[in-house]
Amino acid sequence: MAAFTFVCEGTCPNTQARAGYFITPHGEIPTPCFMPVGTLANVKTLTPAQLKETGAPILLCNTYHLHLQPGESIIQEAGGLHHFMGWPGPILTDSGGFQVFSLSAIRKIDEEGVTFRSPYDGRLVRFTPELAIQIQNALGADIIMAFDECPPYPASPEAVAAAVRRTNQWLKRCVEAHRRSDQALFGIVQGGVYPELRHQAVEEVCRLDLPGYAIGGVSVGEPVELMHAVVRQVAPRLPADRPRYLMGVGTYAEIRAAVAAGVDLFDCVIPTRYARHGTVISRGKRWNIKNAEHRRSLDPIDPDCPCYPCRHFSRAYLCHLIRAGELLGYTLLSIHNITELVRYMQKMRQAILEGKFHENWYPWS
Repeated sequence: MAAFTFVCEGTCPNTQARAGYFITPHGEIPTPCFMPVGTLANVKTLTPAQLKETGAPILLCNTYHLHLQPGESIIQEAGGLHHFMGWPGPILTDSGGFQVFSLSAIRKIDEEGVTFRSPYDGRLVRFTPELAIQIQNALGADIIMAFDECPPYPASPEAVAAAVRRTNQWLKRCVEAHRRSDQALFGIVQGGVYPELRHQAVEEVCRLDLPGYAIGGVSVGEPVELMHAVVRQVAPRLPADRPRYLMGVGTYAEIRAAVAAGVDLFDCVIPTRYARHGTVISRGKRWNIKNAEHRRSLDPIDPDCPCYPCRHFSRAYLCHLIRAGELLGYTLLSIHNITELVRYMQKMRQAILEGKFHENWYPWS
C-alpha cells in the first residue's frame, strides 16, 4: 500500500458520519479519532507510556513553539520528533499559523509571510510558508499542515476574503517547498462564517489533490451554531477518499456534530487543561473533583472506565491531590480525561460500523 492511504470501512445511513483508518509510516489511525495535544513535544504531565495506555493512536505537536524552543535543528539531530520525545506512533504537527496570528499586537502580515516578536525573548521572528514547511520537514511528523492565515471572529467579509486568498497562495508555496514523501501535507480551508468564501476555499484547496484536508478558522469566538453550520457546509464537500480534520475542537457536542457531518480527526487541549484545574470529564459531563462531595468518596471517577486512575484510586484521593496542589493529581486526571475522549471516539466509531450512530449520538449505553 502507499505510505498514506485512507480507507472508509463504514458509513452512517442517516448522517455523513463515517468510520475508517488512515495509514501512516508510524501506524494506522482509526477514525473518527481524537488527538491529544503535545505542544512542546510533551502532552502535559504525561510520559509517552502513560499516553499510550490511554489508547490515543496519534498526538499533535506545535511547529511554532518547537521552532522557538528548542529549535528544529536539535530535534532533527536527535532523529526527529519520534525519537526526541520517545513516542512511537503517528504525530501531526500544525504549521504555527493559528499561534502566529493570535499574536495580533506583535505581528505584521504581508504577502510573503508574517513577522512577529517572540513571546519568549522578544526577538523578531519571520515566518513564511517555506519556513513552516522546512521546520516541519526537519521535525519529521507523519502529518504536516500548510501555513495559513486564521482570521479572528468577528472579521469583515473583505478581511476574510483577503485571508482566504493569501492562505491559498501560501498553500501552493507550501506544496512547492515540501521535500519529504514520508510526510502527508494537509491543506486548510479558511473562510470564516461566510458560505461563499468557504465554498471558494474548498474548490481551490482541493484542486491540489493533497493527502488530507483540514477545516480551520473555527472555534475562534464565533457562536457555536455558526461553527456547526460551517462544518456542515465544508466537510461533505471535501474528498471522500481523504481524511478530514477539524482543527482545535474537543467538546462532546462539537465532536459528535462534526462526526455527523463527516469529520474524521480532532484535536484540543481540553483534557489536560481541565485536569490542571481539577475538572473531570466523564460520560458527557464535567465536574470539579475538588468539590466537597468528593472528599470522602471511595468511588472511582467511573467504575466502567479502564484507565489507571479509575482502576486504582478513589475520588477522595484525587480530591486530596488536587486540593494539595500535588503534581500527581494533574497526571492522573489527564490520563482519565484523555482516556475518556479516546473511548468516546471508539464508541462512536463502533456505532457507525454497526449502523447505529444515528440512533444515539452519545453512544455509551
